[in-house]
Amino acid sequence: MKYAVCVLLAAALLLPGCGRHTASAAGKSIVVLGIDGMDPNFLERHWDALPNLDRLRKEGEFKRLETTMPPQSPVAWATFITGRDPGGHGLFDFVHRDPQTMMPISAMSLTSQGSRTLSLGSYELPLTSGKVVSFRKGKPFWQILSEHHIPTEIVRMPTDFPPVHCDDGFSVAGMGAPDLRGTYGTFSYFTDDAAQKTRSVSGGQIVHVELKNNSAALRIQGPDNSLRKDKAPTYVEVTVHVDPQQPAARFDLGDTQVLLKEGEWSGWMQAEFPLIPGLKSAAGMFRLYAKKLHPHLEVYVSPVNIDPSDPELPITSPESYSKQLTKSVGLFYTQGMAQDTKAYSAGVFDRADYIAQSRLVSLDHLKLLRYSLDHFHGGFLFFHFFGVDQDSHMLWGKYDDDLLNTYRMVDQTIGWVRQKIGDATLIVMSDHGFSTFNRAVNLNTWLMKEGFLVLDDPKNTSDEEVFPHVDWSRTQAYSVGLNGLYLNLQGREREGIVEPGNQADALLKKISERLLAARDPEGGKPMIGGVTLTHTEFHGDMLDRGPDMIVGYMPGYRSSWQTVLGAVPTALVEDNTDAWRADHCIDARFVPGVLISNRRSRAPDPHLYDLTVSLLDQFGLGPGTGMIGHSIY
Repeated sequence: MKYAVCVLLAAALLLPGCGRHTASAAGKSIVVLGIDGMDPNFLERHWDALPNLDRLRKEGEFKRLETTMPPQSPVAWATFITGRDPGGHGLFDFVHRDPQTMMPISAMSLTSQGSRTLSLGSYELPLTSGKVVSFRKGKPFWQILSEHHIPTEIVRMPTDFPPVHCDDGFSVAGMGAPDLRGTYGTFSYFTDDAAQKTRSVSGGQIVHVELKNNSAALRIQGPDNSLRKDKAPTYVEVTVHVDPQQPAARFDLGDTQVLLKEGEWSGWMQAEFPLIPGLKSAAGMFRLYAKKLHPHLEVYVSPVNIDPSDPELPITSPESYSKQLTKSVGLFYTQGMAQDTKAYSAGVFDRADYIAQSRLVSLDHLKLLRYSLDHFHGGFLFFHFFGVDQDSHMLWGKYDDDLLNTYRMVDQTIGWVRQKIGDATLIVMSDHGFSTFNRAVNLNTWLMKEGFLVLDDPKNTSDEEVFPHVDWSRTQAYSVGLNGLYLNLQGREREGIVEPGNQADALLKKISERLLAARDPEGGKPMIGGVTLTHTEFHGDMLDRGPDMIVGYMPGYRSSWQTVLGAVPTALVEDNTDAWRADHCIDARFVPGVLISNRRSRAPDPHLYDLTVSLLDQFGLGPGTGMIGHSIY
């Protein structure tokens, strides 16, 4: 590791490793394909188009797999990983909040900087490493397998960043792995269109450039320079030379030259982002898409990914494994959530652009699965496929033929996986299903209208984030995240007014009753399908980390994007006009996952945490500490 691009770097040293014991897999082989977002209802409508899945369920079984409340990917996968519900593993949402500042924070991990540095001019050199603190608690089940000398291969498991080291295993980070800038993905879009001004958009940046003599310089932003006192961003420069007659251009990056026609994608372009000129740099890589070359220049640049051939952060375990993979399969997307839904929502991509980019991501990741299967000789193999989830968000209900093509890709994959693994147990499962997202509920606005949240002036409703006008001295409850509702509790929140105990319980009961009775002002439909009281319905010692209540929306409804980050808009409910047209962050009973396998189970209604215990049971091992499920076999 050449330097600390960011404070995540020390995480591999801080996470527990896996020891070696004397037991063996005794010839047992289990392959689990985790197809994020695969929906049972969609499958049932399209069995005829999915012959391999259809054959698998006929030869074995097809069941709905009960998911978590809330049915969010990090929450559900953490339950699968640990065999615990959110009260045991501590993940309750994509977004949590700091009760002292009310700032939204990532639910998956927290980074902190090293405490000692050496000052040299404009540079501040770290003497101690920073660290990542993972919010997910509980031992991953594959650690237990590895401790009993059962070989494991974990490919792109969500929330496994940095990957946990196991002596008898290999792993590749998935959802939660950042781009080189430390974000979950920040694209760039360069254009000389006078109507487009330089600005930031959700998940990216629009950059206006000027073509001079048919050429322009594209400054690609890399990580902030953690070695400088001012943490100034780093850049590399790509020069584009547009053919004045033909729809083609040459892109120059150092000694690398790439020729693209309009509508073509480049391969991976590797770059060194300078930290200390001539001494230190950060290795990254990105892809270019020549969306338009005439009459205007429009060039999309992917988020700068961590280069697996020279990783600045630990994206595999062992760390050298990413280099081994690169030599065998080539460069690949290392960003955890790589399908660029944000570029689609921002209008940078049209639907065809998005689908093309999504397919590139999927093909990259399927290379990793093929490599893993080629080297699989028994034990346990897991592979996570994100394409169905991300494509469902953007295509569901309106472009089902396009979405079916993604399902077909999975179906074809299952066909060649079955050929590879022979008589091994194959499990195809998903963390949740899908539903429409037609109406966005501003939950903080509802709390205000019901008298549970108070503004300094009732006129100060807006999309401003982090509650700038909330009067905490009179506010009893608020919402942050996609499903979370919190009480403004004494002794926990900075300006809490609700007494723990009887007063808090009575307030939760009142809010619950009113939520369940809430109706959409347009049409009168119920908006809330159910509520979950964290301290009543979950298990474990992480209950105090979560919301006091988890709100489960009815199909067609979901918390608004403004609510997620602590805004109080004027309207109670708004039409969802975003390209993000479907979701699953609703009441869990409406979006179960799937369980399809060549091995039949006896449980009629299996849950995600049952599957965890079942996998251990198949290798002759009992449940790990804190696991709450039961074997389905």
